[in-house]
Parts: sequence; structure tokens; C-alpha cells
Amino acid sequence: MNIDQIKQRLTLYEKLMRLDKPIGTLLLLWPTLWALWIASGGRPGWMMTWIFCLGTLLMRSAGCVMNDLADRNFDAHVKRTRERPLAAGLVSVKEALWLAAAVTLAAFCLVLTLNKFAIALSFVALALAASYPFTKRFFSIPQAYLGVAFGFGIPMAFAAVSNLLPALCWWLLLANIFWAVAYDTEYAMVDRDDDLKIGIKTSAILFGRYDVAAVMLCYVAMLAVLVLIGMKLQFGLYYYLGLGAAGLLMLYHYTLIRGRARAGCFKAFLHNNWVGGVIFAGIAANYVWR
Repeated sequence: MNIDQIKQRLTLYEKLMRLDKPIGTLLLLWPTLWALWIASGGRPGWMMTWIFCLGTLLMRSAGCVMNDLADRNFDAHVKRTRERPLAAGLVSVKEALWLAAAVTLAAFCLVLTLNKFAIALSFVALALAASYPFTKRFFSIPQAYLGVAFGFGIPMAFAAVSNLLPALCWWLLLANIFWAVAYDTEYAMVDRDDDLKIGIKTSAILFGRYDVAAVMLCYVAMLAVLVLIGMKLQFGLYYYLGLGAAGLLMLYHYTLIRGRARAGCFKAFLHNNWVGGVIFAGIAANYVWR
């Protein structure tokens, strides 16, 4: 295999892991950072932060490969996904399995630097990531399961920092579940026609003509839970300014999805990065200037 062929394979692996599309990593990272800052009282330490940031990137990459392995026969029939390396036959199943194993092992090596509780929870995180793609076969709202899988960095952060999983941890995870249902329903609205044809279950199909209302209600529920968390922790003005900014962004998403156009729904999904970012900014600012 010459240099050009090696570069071509690496490019395909990059696409398979979605390294060219960082939105998934960011949607995983923001709630993990929320938890890391709250669990540590705003002082998680740079090494701990680096471990969770890199670990998030690696596990999201492994999750994407696992997802494409499970969905390779479905993806070939969906307009948006038919060009993915596995669906298009550009990468073999064997290659994908080796890639998923290698990236997962790299992530586990990072986890080994944490305490025993966090290490134990990492096996649960792996099981959630590996099983999520199959929930679309039988679960009418797999987005809720995704919220648990995408939010499992929350209990891992609490475990790594305090060796405990307080009630606050689960409330934060609940907020993330509501958020995941909201943004992934926007994502599912893009593929609804194709998903109906191939028999995949999604929240966009479940909610039907109430999809926009369901998205907005999930946003409201997410903010309500975060307000309760702020009250419990006696957070100050900066935290609530962050939540207010997130609320304004959510209203903007309503303008994008109300017509149910594919482009608008996909733009709203991508824009959720800013929702997670402003909430984190509010949390961080609260600890700096409280």
C-alpha cells in the first residue's frame, strides 16, 4: 500500500468516526463539562478536564463506528447517509470492527487514570454506546436512550471527582435527556420520510404533527430542571443569564423548525452546540464571580 492509498484509508476512517463533523462530540462534551465543573465546585483541574475532553472525543468516535456497523444496511437507503463509508462499501466490516476496538481501547486507557468507581462506570458507558443503535428497531423514542448514552459523562464526572453519585447528578442527567430528545428530534425530522420507508423508529415519527410542540416542551423541561438545580446550589446571576441565553437560542430554533423544512431542522440541530456552550459559560462564570 503506497502513501496515497494510506491517506485515502485514513480519510475514510476519519469520516467513519465523524471527525470531520464535530457536532456530536460537542453535544457529548457540554453536559460532561457542566457536571465536571459542578462536581468540583468550579475547579476540576486541567488534567481531569483534558482526560474527559479527549475521552469524549474518542468515545464519540467509537460510537459512530458502532452506529454505522449496526445501521449499514439502513444507511444505504437514506439520502443523507448513503455515502457513509460503510454504507457505500468503501470500508469493510472487519476494518470498522478493528477501528472501533482500537479507539475504545484508547479511551479506556484514559479512564484507567481515574478512580475505580469511574472505571466501573466506563463499562456501563460502553454498553450504552454499543446498544443505542439497536434501540431504533424497537423503541419508539430512541432519542431518550440517546440522552442517557450521551449524558453518561455526567455520572462519570461526579464519580471521578467525588467518588459519589448524588441526586444532583441524576437531575443533571434528566436535563440532558430532555435536551437530547429535543435536538435529536430536530435531527430525526430531517430523515423522517426515509425512516418511515425503511421501518426505523424515531421520536419525529412518534410525535407526528406534534413534533415541533414536543421539541419546544422538551426545551422548557430541560430549562426547568436546570433552574431547580441552580436554586438547589444557590447559583447566582451569571448562571441564570446563561440559561436565559439558551432560552433565546431555543426560540430561534422554533423559527427554524416550525416549517419542518429539512435544511431548517438540520440547522437547528447543529445550533444546539451553542445552547450547551452558553449554559456551560453560565456555570463557569458563576464559580468565577460568585
